[in-house]
Amino acid sequence: MIRGIEKRDIFLDDRDRSDFLDRFSRLLVKTKTECLAWSLLSNHAHALLRPTKGKGTLPGLMQRLLTGYAVVFNLRHHRCGRLFQNRYKSIVCEEDSYFLELVRYIHLNPLRAGLVPSMRKLDTYRWCGHAGIMGRALLPGQVINEVLQMFDDNPMTARRKYHDFVAEGVALGRRDELVGGGLKRRLALSGPQDFEAYDERILGSGEFVEDVWHATETSKSVAATPPSLDEIVERVSAFFGIHASSVQQGSKQRQISTARAVICFIAVKVFGYTGAELTKHIKMSESGIVLAARRGDTLYCMTPGLSELFDSAQAGYLPGKRPG
Repeated sequence: MIRGIEKRDIFLDDRDRSDFLDRFSRLLVKTKTECLAWSLLSNHAHALLRPTKGKGTLPGLMQRLLTGYAVVFNLRHHRCGRLFQNRYKSIVCEEDSYFLELVRYIHLNPLRAGLVPSMRKLDTYRWCGHAGIMGRALLPGQVINEVLQMFDDNPMTARRKYHDFVAEGVALGRRDELVGGGLKRRLALSGPQDFEAYDERILGSGEFVEDVWHATETSKSVAATPPSLDEIVERVSAFFGIHASSVQQGSKQRQISTARAVICFIAVKVFGYTGAELTKHIKMSESGIVLAARRGDTLYCMTPGLSELFDSAQAGYLPGKRPG
């Protein structure tokens, strides 16, 4: 789920929507990420995605998608600064239990939001994956057959049954349990001390929650080490076509000042280094680094290609968890 900053619209017209979907589709195909459902609303969007092991990461896909889209959106609409509200929100889902419920929930979003007045209109609505499953406006990268085969082997029969299933969901209204981490499962089972595992970031059974916890702890033990400060300085300097020593010496030349601000943002906000650590590499005070990082935040979002410098490192690294 992605949402506009301060709940502002992230799609102002059909050109915005087309640009977003073009980028989204290309990245799905490139990373071999399977999209099972999607919908665009005015100030947010939903997608049900299944990354293919070894072919790319969800953080990498989303970073490229949102950064690229935000740059073009800001240029088109003569604005600057952040477009999206922090990081996208993601929930790990147990496929067997929630697959069809999530497909239905996501594809009914335009109807619930009043963007279309009826199921008949939803069947041909361009900005939702439901139309693709109904045989209209298929988005490259969207998985259709797997959804239909859950209903019948015959495509025509499957579409009719799928359509009926989605229509039945209209009466269910909002499904907050499907976007906030699932139903709260800390309920007594066989006794007062027996509780099923629960995590708001995970949608599934207690056993599934525990499996995800275990997998997460295992991956943390082999998580990528963040780039060193020297490496951050070198990479960003090379990106801006300047020598790293000029950044470290405190020149006020515009290109150098820009590179320094981006370095401060990446080091402090992305990889969790402290201002005190960074002062040893750049001749700036800690307060100056904080101010520069704020400026670097905007530059990072507005400069095409910049966010891709550290894609592989960010994919396996959580800010604030930098190894000692």
